[in-house]
Amino acid sequence: MTKIGVEQSLSNIQQALREKGYDVVELKQESDTQGCDCCVISGVDSNVMGMQDTSIQGSVIEANGLSADEVCQQVENKIQ
Repeated sequence: MTKIGVEQSLSNIQQALREKGYDVVELKQESDTQGCDCCVISGVDSNVMGMQDTSIQGSVIEANGLSADEVCQQVENKIQ
């Protein structure tokens, strides 16, 4: 099953992804990204310090300004 990490504040997106059958993990700390095929973040505090370090090998989707359906579509596109 595809494992998707979703930032804690994005509960509507977590629910939408679960309804589509994804294994959703709530991201509370950096280590929660381990084993995730894709991560969804709010983008509110994205790259505040101008650093490009990542702790995930998969795709990262910024949900800022997107609906839950749009995020689900992006997840589907990234994992295919």
